[in-house]
Amino acid sequence: MAKAKKAAKAKARAKASSRPQPSQFENWLNDYFSIGENGSTIRTEIIAGITTFLTMAYIIVVNPQILAKAGMPQGAVFVATCLAAAVATAVMGLYAKYPIALAPGMGLNAFFAFTIVLTYKYTWQQALWAVFLSGVLFFLVSVFRVREYIINAIPLNLKLAISAGVGLFLAIIALENAGIIVDHPATLVTLGKLDPRLLASWPAILAIFGFILIAALNYRNIPGATIIGMLVVAAVGIPLGLTKFGGVVSLPPSLSPTLLAFDWSRTFELSFIVAVLTLFLIDVFDNAGTLIGVTHRSGLLDKKGNLPRMRQALISDSFAAMFGSAIGTSTTTSYIESSAGVAAGGRTGLTAVVVSILFLLALFFSPLAASIPAYASAAALLFVAAIMARGLSEMDWNDITEYAPAIVCAVSMPLTYSIATGIGLGFITFALIKIFAGKEKDVTPALFVLAILFAIKFAFT
Repeated sequence: MAKAKKAAKAKARAKASSRPQPSQFENWLNDYFSIGENGSTIRTEIIAGITTFLTMAYIIVVNPQILAKAGMPQGAVFVATCLAAAVATAVMGLYAKYPIALAPGMGLNAFFAFTIVLTYKYTWQQALWAVFLSGVLFFLVSVFRVREYIINAIPLNLKLAISAGVGLFLAIIALENAGIIVDHPATLVTLGKLDPRLLASWPAILAIFGFILIAALNYRNIPGATIIGMLVVAAVGIPLGLTKFGGVVSLPPSLSPTLLAFDWSRTFELSFIVAVLTLFLIDVFDNAGTLIGVTHRSGLLDKKGNLPRMRQALISDSFAAMFGSAIGTSTTTSYIESSAGVAAGGRTGLTAVVVSILFLLALFFSPLAASIPAYASAAALLFVAAIMARGLSEMDWNDITEYAPAIVCAVSMPLTYSIATGIGLGFITFALIKIFAGKEKDVTPALFVLAILFAIKFAFT
């Protein structure tokens, strides 16, 4: 019996010694990212990074199309989108060591194009400067640890309404871009033509089909569901003459048209200050929700529910906004799609580094990105809008002084075609309803000041 045990142990040792030993680089990765301590492996982290990238790759198509509405050169914005995502995600992975990816934020890019540029009539160069200043403000808040005060100053219902309202705003942009809704002199908007016998109706029809496909694939947890849906719809449009295929691979376009293209000539105008504060508030709320949501799911919160290295994560996000604006894109922020990588087992910053590398590789696929038409990206935009609108279900519906201003905030964004206007009306109605209802203690000093600033803006601009 003893001889048999010795033989078994010897066989096990021989088998272990025959396995490939980790290289010096693999050992360094394990030590730097504490991969083993977090219950993961290098292979798992790589798979998680690929998964996260596939879920958010749509941004390299959608972001240039949205910012092109503001007059920005689409090729340069494509490069800026990929570089901003790559660099910011690498900083998050290497500095904060979290499996969280960053890219130009949906909703923030719409605010940039449709509110700051098209509504407030600032140039895109001035809008980039606003993004940079919001990043500086976020950085100062992160360094001096006043983030909690700012987040707590805004009631939960209004935070949820802001997120949901941005989703509704994206929805109306998507429906308009696809031709599903069109303008009408009597009712403002109405249903577009959906007659399959008319070629002009097919972009709208394909956009609806793309949205259905993306939603169904996401329900089935298919990696890259959103980008797959976009590519399928674009491919269907080729024989119909609706998609102009320009190729797959080429050298990246030039970044020079948007690199350091700041214009600070209108910095002290009230509308500009409101734009900066709005960018800042949306980024802070989005970032906080993403960080807590993703790290909670991955089990990275401590026993008290706090996030270790929160300061590093916030500094990474504020750097992202500043860097992205410097090279030519709207606010770069943390992506909730990172949860897909976490679900695949990602637990460390190595997941983020893998995403960063893939965004760098994406630079060479600009012809493919440019070939995807607006109706295909509208399908993805509508899907993102549906996800963001879920915030309405989480609101407190028992207190009318809470949900009434929240609804005003959310509904005003798409109907006024302005995120800032929706936020402003939400703040003003919240403060006034609370005061007249005898619940003035619910109005924080910060929210009261913001409500006054928005009231002045609406009155004099």
